[in-house]
Amino acid sequence: MKIVIAPDSFKESLSALEVADEIAAAFALHLPDAQFVKVPVADGGEGTVQSMVDATGGQIIHKTVTGPMGKPVNAHYGILGADSSFGENTAVIEMAAASGLHHVRAGERNPLLSSTHGTGELICDALDRGIRHIILGLGGSATNDAGAGMIQALGYRLLDSEGRELAPGGASLATLQCIDASGRHPALSECSFDVACDVDNPLCGERGASAIFGPQKGATQAMVQQLDAALAHFADTAIAQGFSDASQEAGAGAAGGMGFGVMTFLQGQLRPGVDIVMQAVGLAEKVAGADLVITGEGRIDGQTVFGKTPMGVLRVARQHQVPVIGIAGCLGDGAEKMLEQGMSAIFDIIPAASDLQQALANAKPNLHRAASNVAAVWCLGKRGC
Repeated sequence: MKIVIAPDSFKESLSALEVADEIAAAFALHLPDAQFVKVPVADGGEGTVQSMVDATGGQIIHKTVTGPMGKPVNAHYGILGADSSFGENTAVIEMAAASGLHHVRAGERNPLLSSTHGTGELICDALDRGIRHIILGLGGSATNDAGAGMIQALGYRLLDSEGRELAPGGASLATLQCIDASGRHPALSECSFDVACDVDNPLCGERGASAIFGPQKGATQAMVQQLDAALAHFADTAIAQGFSDASQEAGAGAAGGMGFGVMTFLQGQLRPGVDIVMQAVGLAEKVAGADLVITGEGRIDGQTVFGKTPMGVLRVARQHQVPVIGIAGCLGDGAEKMLEQGMSAIFDIIPAASDLQQALANAKPNLHRAASNVAAVWCLGKRGC
C-alpha cells in the first residue's frame, strides 16, 4: 500500500515536514508494511522555502541583507535539491524574508520610504551562485515601491532629472526621469522567474497596490494618494523607455507593486503559488499509483478552496483518482466546501476545549492521536489491515 503525505505547515507549531513525519509515524502503527511518501508542501506563502527545501533535499542559504527600512536584517532563501522537478539549478525566495513587515516595528512602518532592496540582494546572491531559475514568493511585504529597490540591487539605476540616484522607497519614484539598465546583473538575461502570486490587483487605482495594501503597512490616506501617483509615474516612465506595460496585468499590484516590478524588469511569470510548489516537488508523479493521499494545514475553512495547499493537493490527487483525507489543526466555517470539492473526509486534531497557546503547545501529540485514529478507521474500511 502506498500512502502519500503532503501537508502544509501548522503555523507557529509544526513545519510541513514535522507534520508529515508525525502522520507517517501514526499510520505506521496500523499499517507497518505500507510505503509512506512524505512530500512537505506549501502554497507560496510563509514557510514555502522550508517546505520545498525539505521536499527536494535542498539547502538553506543565510545572508544578511538590507531590510525594508534600510537596517541590516538576517534573511534566507533555499536552493532546491535533486528531487525537484525543476532540477538543482533552482532557488526559491520569499520576499518577506528580506522585505517583510515583520522586520519593522509598528511605529516605524513607512511605505513612503520602505524598499525591496534586500530582496534584490537575495536574488543577486543566487545568481552569483550560478542559479538560473528562481521561484519568488510575493506577500507579507512592508514595501510599496513596485520592486524599485529590488532592481536597484540588481544593477539598474533609477535617476532623477539631475542624474542622481533615487532614494529608497515608493515616494521617490515621483521624481524618476530615467531608468538605466546598462549595469544590470548580466545573469538576468539567462535566468527565468516563476512568481508565486495569489492576488489579481493592478498596480494603481482603487484596487491598486497603494489603496488595497498600503494601509496595512502604515499608509495614511494622503500617503496612499502620494504612492499611487508615484507608482503610476514609475510605470509611465518604464513604458516610455520601451519596457512592457504590465501595470494593468493581474497581480501587478501584489506586494506593494512587486508584481509589476518582476513582470516588467525580470520578465517574471505570475502563477498561483500552490501550482508552482506542486510542480516543483513533483507531486503528480508521487501521487500516481497511490492508495491514499493525506494533506492538511493549521486551519481548513471556507477559504481553503481558493488556492490553499489542501486544495492544490486535492486537485492533483483527483487527476489520478486517489482519495484524499484532510487533517487540520482546526476546522473553521465553510470547511465542508472541501468535501464538496471531492475530499473524502476532514478531521481536526484538538481533542478538548483549549486556548490557542495550549493548542499550539500540544500540536504534536494531538496530531499523532488524530492521525492514529484516522488510520484505524481507514483500516476498518479496507477490511483486514
